[in-house]
Parts: sequence; structure tokens; C-alpha cells
Amino acid sequence: MDDRRRAILEEIPRLRRYSRALLRDRDRADDLVQDCLERALAHLDNWRTGESPRKWLFTIMHHIFVDQMRKDKRRGESAMLPLDGFEAMAVPAEQVEDAGSREVLQALQTISPERRAAILMVSVEGFSYAEASTILGVPAGTLMSRIARGRDDLRALLDDGARRRAIRVVDR
Repeated sequence: MDDRRRAILEEIPRLRRYSRALLRDRDRADDLVQDCLERALAHLDNWRTGESPRKWLFTIMHHIFVDQMRKDKRRGESAMLPLDGFEAMAVPAEQVEDAGSREVLQALQTISPERRAAILMVSVEGFSYAEASTILGVPAGTLMSRIARGRDDLRALLDDGARRRAIRVVDR
């Protein structure tokens, strides 16, 4: 196996993490990764040798994701599928930090896909604003706006959730 293919294979865990965060459906996320890898391998000559394939692969994946969202919208299908029961209950509720993480992930799924993608690119995948704006195909200002609005959305959702948990029903 040549070095270029090996470098692409090393990015699969990151691609899977990003696709699962975008879609929250394991099967659809794996399909997205597979479509990305197929397209990348078919157009291997478009990748500049000597550079990490990470940015190139994430750009390919984002374009495929956007295309799928458009198709789903035209068909009237929901783009986001809920987690199966066994996936939602993967960690016992006694673990407070895990419950908090799960709450953040659930809130992340309720914001718009554009804002979610921007936040994931910068906060989870560690791309710079310039790299993320290139990958997502938007100006840097638009990316920063999406991140700021997405964070505001998350903050509002999480504050609302905290308030609902603080309300107790008292029996007389």
C-alpha cells in the first residue's frame, strides 16, 4: 500500500467521529464515511502529495453531507434520525459528567446543521477558523457567525434544560 492510501486510512477514525456527530445515526454516518473514502480514492490525483489528507477529506465529506441534506429536504425526509434506545442508554445515569456530555450532544443535535458543522470543525476536530471556512466553503466571517450563534443556541438549550431539572414536583 502506498503512503498516500495509508495516510487516508489513518484519517478514518476522525472522519467517523465527525460524521456520527453530524448525523447521530451510526449506519448513515458509516455510509457517509464510505462515500467520502470512495470519492477520495477515485480522485486521489487531486490531493497534493506532501500535505495531510485531513483537510481534503473533510472537504469531500462536507460536500457529500450537504448534497445528502439537500436530497433529504427535497424528498421531505428528516435529515436527522434519533438515536436507537440502546445507543442513548450506553452509559449509566449515575455518572454525572457523562450525563452532562450526553446532554450537550443532544443539544448539539437540535441546532441547525450549518452551525453544528462549524462548531464541530473548530471545537472537536481542531481545525483553525481559516481551515474550517475553506472546508465548509464559507467566508471566515460567516464561519465565525455560525459558531457564535451556535454557541448561543447551545447555551440557551442547556440553560433551559438545567432549569427544567431544577424544578421539583412536591406532593402534598
